[in-house]
Amino acid sequence: MRRLLCTAAAATAAALALTACGTTEPAADDAEKNGESFTLTDGTGTKVKLDGPAEKVVGTEWNAVESLLSLGVEPAGVADVKGYKTWDTAVPLTNDPKDVGTRGEPSMDAIASIKPDLIIATTDLPAAAVKQLRRIAPVLNLRPADAADPIGQMNENLDLLAKATGTTERSAKLKKDFEAKLAEGRKALADAGRGGAKYAFADGYVTGNQTSIRPYTDGSLLGAVNEKLGLKNDWAVKGDKAYGLGATDVEGLTKLDEDVQFAYIGNDGDKGSNPFAGALKKDKVWTSLPFVKKGNVHRLPDGIWMFGGPGSMNQYVDSVVKALKK
Repeated sequence: MRRLLCTAAAATAAALALTACGTTEPAADDAEKNGESFTLTDGTGTKVKLDGPAEKVVGTEWNAVESLLSLGVEPAGVADVKGYKTWDTAVPLTNDPKDVGTRGEPSMDAIASIKPDLIIATTDLPAAAVKQLRRIAPVLNLRPADAADPIGQMNENLDLLAKATGTTERSAKLKKDFEAKLAEGRKALADAGRGGAKYAFADGYVTGNQTSIRPYTDGSLLGAVNEKLGLKNDWAVKGDKAYGLGATDVEGLTKLDEDVQFAYIGNDGDKGSNPFAGALKKDKVWTSLPFVKKGNVHRLPDGIWMFGGPGSMNQYVDSVVKALKK
């Protein structure tokens, strides 16, 4: 979690400039279905040849791990297994994968010992590390986020993983179900009189005595989901070009509208990741905010990975609807 807090705002400008992302060669779909070799183009424009649908797969980032699980693929290796279990309960691990180190510094030896068919990385990982991974097995290097089209990028990555693992039919169903969930959520909020409600989502962390707040702007994945639900994002701060994440402090919260519905996700299993239920309880600025006084602060359930796939987003939609209908 902390690595993403630090890297999201600077996530691979070079990858953002590429246009040939997550595509396949014309015959790839048929070859994948027939178990023949095929070639994919990953998020960096790199062509990756596979001998057939990958079965023994390693994931170095949680969003890829979640998507693999949603597609019915049990990863053989996962970076920071404990962290995944803490932050992503929407799509839990169904097996006991080998822990391959941290998301920022995966263990090459641990990954090599698995002898994987395929390694899934993201452009948040240093290029030098990806180069080392390619010496072990084919690597699909995903573009993890795009503030210009967050949901589109999520779906593109899901489709690419589905093509790599021979699960394209499941990918299509996941996307269809997600669209249905968005429509269902939008209607439920409208029926409850919450259509067009001002809404602000954030998370935060405490370092020493300093509390930092991270706004999820329109360019974030959650921001895009909120828009689909008919909510109006109340953040005025700008987000980064990849994840759509901003930065502010407690004073910055005074710029939110008095009638805003404020939501957050903390995690009691990750110390320092939930200032709203901790350090801010005694903060005079926080306690004086109109929306805090009115009780318009909603803690959404732990375990919804804010950067995940359709599984986490479905759970997020349900949690927002439940919170705002009260």
